[in-house]
Amino acid sequence: MLVILNIIIMLLLILGLYMMQRKHLSFSKRVFTGLGLGILFGLGLQWAYGSSSEVVAESSNWFNMVGTSYIRFLQMIVMPLIFISILSAFTKMTLSKNIGKISALIIAVLIGTTAIAAAVGIATSVGFNLEAIQIEQGEAELERGASLEENYTNNVEGLSFPEQIIQLLPANPFLDFTGARSTSTIAVVIFTVFLGIAYLGVRRKEPEKAETFAKIIDSIHAIVMRVVTLILRLTPYGVLAIMTRTVATSDLAAIASLGKFVIASYVALAVMFIIHLILLLVSGLNPITYVKKAFPVLAFAFTSRTSAGALPLNIQTQRKLGVPEGTANFAGSFGLSIGQNGCAGIYPAMLAVMIAPTIGINPLDPGFLLMLIVVVAISSFGVAGVGGGATFAALLVLSALDMPIALAGVLISVEPLIDMGRTAVNVSGSMTAGTLTGKWTKELDESVYNDPNQKLETQEI
Repeated sequence: MLVILNIIIMLLLILGLYMMQRKHLSFSKRVFTGLGLGILFGLGLQWAYGSSSEVVAESSNWFNMVGTSYIRFLQMIVMPLIFISILSAFTKMTLSKNIGKISALIIAVLIGTTAIAAAVGIATSVGFNLEAIQIEQGEAELERGASLEENYTNNVEGLSFPEQIIQLLPANPFLDFTGARSTSTIAVVIFTVFLGIAYLGVRRKEPEKAETFAKIIDSIHAIVMRVVTLILRLTPYGVLAIMTRTVATSDLAAIASLGKFVIASYVALAVMFIIHLILLLVSGLNPITYVKKAFPVLAFAFTSRTSAGALPLNIQTQRKLGVPEGTANFAGSFGLSIGQNGCAGIYPAMLAVMIAPTIGINPLDPGFLLMLIVVVAISSFGVAGVGGGATFAALLVLSALDMPIALAGVLISVEPLIDMGRTAVNVSGSMTAGTLTGKWTKELDESVYNDPNQKLETQEI
């Protein structure tokens, strides 16, 4: 009976969000409303029944029909979205000779900012005096650590660093389209880039065939983006269900005990976001304008915890910042699997510094710090833009530094809380890369960038 009551309350909350959509309230307002309602409802369930009660467990199973379905839909569209966005970037490029330069600049910014993010993570861990030994590992942390160690041992351990790099390459692109491997995302990116380069060769020699191909890609792109829009409309409901379940089933005492780590993580993420703004300022662009225009997509990334799901809004926002369409597609797509500042930069670096003292390594040793930054930057290739990417990045870094990978599970209690901020910084990093590349190649339309009326309209979602 109590479970039925909880389900009815959830349905009423969903109805309330639907009525907000019918009244054409902005997407950001609906998402944040879903976030707030989910937190409040989750706290209410925990207060009424307790986080480990059967009522909460059974209610969460029903809530998962909404939350997990939303995540599955996002995962469903990730590979087609990456594939068609990159191919579309090639077909929309007006000057093929610029593609190599544009790609190199975007990747350089993504990797460079990830190296900076690693340094920020190191400084924050040292400044807050974070050590893994300070964390009391409960049953959940130990189980998570054991699971990570087992899965990693079966899939990656034993491979040399060159062999791990080779794993990024697509031997069977159709297999990678299924997401079967941990490196499937970057493999699909590489395969699609090859197709794009082949298209450019055909366009020079057989323009009529290339034009037909471009029209087909443009049509598929329009359909895939429409599918994405349909999925994005589910975001407020998905966020509501996910946050309700997360808050209701979380051990609040464990989260409170890790408050220092949460605060340190968000300080590092805030510093990295400020660095993005400084890079824009140094390049002659108004960072306040960037913040105003980027807020809707950053809000979506924060609440949904998926860089991949944010790709369409990411690209649209870059267009409102005056970035050429091709460059925006490249930056958004590459940013899903290369150089994620939050997940692949800050998090692995902080974790490595926290673990170092437990195995007798001085975290302030210059040699260790330099090696850590280099490893983090290189390992940032191939991190998926859907939940779990940060953990995979941490496993790669810890393995490369010969650290115990089981300790990657020590922060499981606060993972969802930290992951929201990491995802927003990931998306900001890719948008910054696209904007800076447009500016440096003199293709950025600064009149559009500075026009306050050129902003993302989320009422249509």
